[in-house]
Amino acid sequence: MEVNSRTYRTNPIIAFLSGLVIIILSILVYLLVIRNVYGRFNSAELLPDLNVLKNLLLGSQPEVAILNSVYTANILSEKSNWQKDNIDTWKKFISAIDLKYEIISDDKLERGECSGYKLIVIPGSKSLSDKEIIEIKKYLKEGGSIFATGGTASFSDDGKWRGWQFISDVFGINFTREIGNDERSKIHTLRGGLPITANVPTGFPLRVATWDKPVAVEVLDPRTTQVSFWYNYRFDEGLVREGIKKSTGIVYGTYGKGRFVWMGFEINSIIGIKDDYVIFDRIFKNCVNWLTYSPIAYIRDWPTGFNSAAVLVTEINKSTENVDNLLEVLKKKNVKSTFFIRSSIAEQNNKLIKSLKGYGEIASLYDNQFGEENLTKSGNEKSTLVEKLNFERKKFSDITHKNIYGILPVSNGVNQSLIYPAMDAGYEYILLDSLTDRSVPKIFSKNNKKIVLITKTARDDYEIIRDNGLTKPEFQFYSYQEDIDRILFEGGLYVFKMHPEYQCTLENISVVAKVIDDLKYKGLWITTLGNLEKWYSQKENVELRTKKLGKSRVAVTISNQGNAAVSDLKIDVDLNENAFRISLESEIIGTKKVIYQHKEGSKFVFLLIDDLEAGESRTYYIDYDIFS
Repeated sequence: MEVNSRTYRTNPIIAFLSGLVIIILSILVYLLVIRNVYGRFNSAELLPDLNVLKNLLLGSQPEVAILNSVYTANILSEKSNWQKDNIDTWKKFISAIDLKYEIISDDKLERGECSGYKLIVIPGSKSLSDKEIIEIKKYLKEGGSIFATGGTASFSDDGKWRGWQFISDVFGINFTREIGNDERSKIHTLRGGLPITANVPTGFPLRVATWDKPVAVEVLDPRTTQVSFWYNYRFDEGLVREGIKKSTGIVYGTYGKGRFVWMGFEINSIIGIKDDYVIFDRIFKNCVNWLTYSPIAYIRDWPTGFNSAAVLVTEINKSTENVDNLLEVLKKKNVKSTFFIRSSIAEQNNKLIKSLKGYGEIASLYDNQFGEENLTKSGNEKSTLVEKLNFERKKFSDITHKNIYGILPVSNGVNQSLIYPAMDAGYEYILLDSLTDRSVPKIFSKNNKKIVLITKTARDDYEIIRDNGLTKPEFQFYSYQEDIDRILFEGGLYVFKMHPEYQCTLENISVVAKVIDDLKYKGLWITTLGNLEKWYSQKENVELRTKKLGKSRVAVTISNQGNAAVSDLKIDVDLNENAFRISLESEIIGTKKVIYQHKEGSKFVFLLIDDLEAGESRTYYIDYDIFS
């Protein structure tokens, strides 16, 4: 049998073109993958530069330099371990956020060999040379970042007093005083709504030891932002506004192209309970993120459009005849109050209860018969208290024909011992008649139950009229205004608490109208405690994560861990770069679109989130261009 064999030849041109098409398609697919992961990019970014190759071969260089100032050590006692302990604390904090650091000397800083660091830490460096000051200013002007603490450069390198000129020139602040150590510690109140205090409770009272004599300053320059204050309006003398302004303890801002954070105390001066250390750790990370131009995102405490909130609280224990004066003002100003009333009074005043329901919500004014010492002995006392609280709620429900969810304990001695029994009894919020903790609510949870704790954040008419004797309406109003301005500065919750026998009398009721007008004029969200509890509970169930992908893409993930939908959230995203041509897309096709706001060339993007369902998680990519 004869078999025909044929030889097939490949056309070299066709083979070349086919290979070229495959290569081009591969490149396009690769670029598409890169685009989907890292956002916008240019071709130059795909090629490794000399720094990348150097880091690959020799390892990455330290990003942070920590100054170990011999000049400062020389003015300390020979036996002092203060500086070593201080620097050791900085090492731990920097290491905890996965940044490589290097300890540098005065000589290196004086020679100007620090331009390669993203951040220079100047911890408690009271004594610096003139050359160091020149190099620090030069480093900042060229775009570097400085993290400083204490009385930076207040002494020269030979230990002579130089004064406060350095912090004034560089940080834009003016020295006002040193905090004396007549007290072991000092409360340091933190503002909210700032990148430095992201995810920190507004008004949190950080406890700082005074053994190093912390420094208080006043911000003079618009390039500098006040983050906190030492002034304690409950104990310190003087005007509240002036006291806050002149007792700044933390600032951040810009100098030339660079950035700085300054704290008037050393980081190893934080003392107190676990919360103090947890909160300071967040502040520290926020400071470093801001100084190293990493993105920071945080959820505003209040609904979109409001920077602070206010509630009107009326405690009805006596003088019920004056309540009508208040109701007339509430009707005229179209606002509502939360009325705390004794069940015994409610039983005897059906007409009053009927009137109150039209002007707000009714809650329980509870006179606890069990002292704090009796509540913690055994489970029996707790069970008895739960039964009493349940009985109280049922009694109110029978009187008002509505469920009661709020409680105000009358006894000042009752504190957190009431929290869990009230939670078990079905209450959703407690107002404590004490000035404590923070200026925003706090949520306690246990066994899938929760309760919101709200503390009194401002002086009430007992203090202003009864205790301080301010009978003239103009003085009353000014005192309330001081607290409103303080709360507005913090970004917290203003609790305006009144009693019929004082603020609701005919001679004083005009002040209530003025306070409401002032709250409206200053843009506070005026609500009831019940609405506040619902809002805050929903907001606290939302988790937020940010991650930078590539040079000009930031991923923001919002998750609702609660069992109810959340709306009206405002999320601030600090890109930490001047951004242009912002665009926003979702990770998954079909994700609900989000409204966002951005001013061309600014660093902030504001996301407005609505209808975030229970258990829902969304990821949005923010893409932008950078121009220096």
